Amino acid sequence: MNWFEGILAVFMSPLFYKLTITSALPLIFAALGGVYSEITGVTNIALEGIMKMGAFVAIVFTLITGNPWIGLIFALISGVSMAALHAYVSIEWSANQVVSATALVLIAEGLVGVLMPPIFGHEGSTNFFPKLPLIRIPGLKEVPFIGDIFGELSVFFYFAVIAIFVSWFVIYKTPLGLRMRAVGENPKAADTLGVNVKKIRYFGVLMSGFLGALGGAYLSIGEMGQFDDKMPSGKGFIAIAAMILGNWNPVGAMFATLLFGAAEAMNVQLQSMLSLPSEVKALLNLLPFVITIIVVGGFIGKTRSPAASGVPYEKE
Repeated sequence: MNWFEGILAVFMSPLFYKLTITSALPLIFAALGGVYSEITGVTNIALEGIMKMGAFVAIVFTLITGNPWIGLIFALISGVSMAALHAYVSIEWSANQVVSATALVLIAEGLVGVLMPPIFGHEGSTNFFPKLPLIRIPGLKEVPFIGDIFGELSVFFYFAVIAIFVSWFVIYKTPLGLRMRAVGENPKAADTLGVNVKKIRYFGVLMSGFLGALGGAYLSIGEMGQFDDKMPSGKGFIAIAAMILGNWNPVGAMFATLLFGAAEAMNVQLQSMLSLPSEVKALLNLLPFVITIIVVGGFIGKTRSPAASGVPYEKE
C-alpha cells in the first residue's frame, strides 16, 4: 500500500473519525478552560501542568478508593487549587502571568516526579485501574459507519458536548458572559460600570483549572486507565493553539481541537497501515506539534485576543 492509498483508506475508515474525537477530547476541555481565563483578562499557559496534575490525582484516588468517580472529583479539586494559586498571584499581586503559569507547570512536573515512587513504587507508567464507563447508545451501535463512531464513547464525550454548549451560552447569552467579555476588553470601563473585576477574573481562572483538570483526568481514567509520567505530552500547549485558532470562542475552539485530533488520528492510522521506517514514524509523531507551530505562526496575527488579556488591573 502506497501513501495515497493509505491516506484514502484512513479517510474511509470509521476508526479514523472515532480516533479524531477521542484524541480531541482532552484538548477540548483545556481549550475551553483557556477561553474562560483569557476572555476575563488572565493568560493561563499553566494548562499543561493542570492537566498533568488532574491525570495524576485522578489515578491516585482511583487507586486509594477503587472508584474512578472519586478520582475525578479529586482531580477537579486539584485543578481548581492550582488555578486559584495562579489567580491569586496574577490578580492580587499583579505578577507576570506567563512567569506564574510557567512556574505552575514546573511545580506539577516536580510533584509528580517526587510522588510517583512512594505511591506506585516506580516511575514511568502505573498499573491499570478502573476507568469511567463507556456509554453505549442502544441501536446506534448497529448502524453502519455512524454506529462505529458514535455507538460507544467515553462518558467524557458527553461531558465535552455539555461543556461546549454551556460555555457558549454562558459567554454569549448571559449577563455574566457580558461582564466576562467586558473585563477582558476594558477592565477599567467595566469597573466604572460597577462590575467586580477581581471576582470575574477569579471565576475565569478557576473555570480554566476545572476544565483543564477534566481534560487531564480523561487521559488517565477515561482513555488509558493508567497514568504515565509523560502525560499530557504537550496537549496543554496544543490546546492553547486551538484556543487561538478558534478565536477565543468555545465553538471555534472545538473545531480547532478536532483539527488537531484529526492530525493525531492520521498519525496513528498511517503508522498501523503502512510499513514505515522508524525515522518516518518519528516525523509523523511530530505532526500535531508542527500544526501547532503553523497555527500559532500563521493565525496569531489574523485572530484577535481580548484587549486586556495578560494585563494586570489595579483599581485606582
